[in-house]
Amino acid sequence: MQYSMKYIFGFAALVCFFCSIMISSANVVLRDRQEVNKAVDKKTSVLQAAWLVKPGEKATAAEVERIFQNVKPHVVDLASGEVLADVDPESFDEAKEAQSGAPENNAGIKTVPGRVKTYEVVEDGKTTMIILPIYGKGLWSTMKGFLALDADGTTVRGLTYYEQAETPGLGGEVENPRWKQLWQGRKAFGDDGAVKIAVIKGPAGNPESDPHHVDGLSGATITSRGVTNMLQYWLGDKGFGPYLKKFRESRQSAA
Repeated sequence: MQYSMKYIFGFAALVCFFCSIMISSANVVLRDRQEVNKAVDKKTSVLQAAWLVKPGEKATAAEVERIFQNVKPHVVDLASGEVLADVDPESFDEAKEAQSGAPENNAGIKTVPGRVKTYEVVEDGKTTMIILPIYGKGLWSTMKGFLALDADGTTVRGLTYYEQAETPGLGGEVENPRWKQLWQGRKAFGDDGAVKIAVIKGPAGNPESDPHHVDGLSGATITSRGVTNMLQYWLGDKGFGPYLKKFRESRQSAA
């Protein structure tokens, strides 16, 4: 039996209509679950930066929530470095935060928020780590991640990226657990307080002999440079510099 073109197009349109209804309905029904999963993924990335969940390790939502009980979020005014005690970090929506033009930088950062959410890992009532959100340009994408620093505010405990679209096998190796492990124990700042941490071309020494450098990503010079540039920006005076200064001062006064 042959069908007319009118029938074929009409039938195809009807199928498309019903499929779109089903997809839209599923999206509405699953929206709350999607938001929950998105929140769990974000928390997992924070924990991976701190190596409380090992990169590449599969943790259930319940495990993530249990471990995250030791993580205390704060909302920080980026310009002053002040922790905003009157802002609830749980209801603070980073996606809705107003953006302003970023100062000139090499990290490809065009806009920055006025306020950001940071995290402290608290054990036995003491802060053992702080975790900072970072982002900047790689080769193909804006790379978003978290940097974890020791309670001294300078020793790196971990670095992870939860969003990036770099070349698989090259720049995409920023997600390789072996490369992530190389960051542990490195020093973000020199004795003069300047940002020193950098990804270099080729292999770096161990943290004791070469504390400020990390192995470059083979065949991914631009991505490696992007990691360095974004860390230089976010650890500097236009990024988390004021916050880190106040954090160190508070630690010294409490000692």
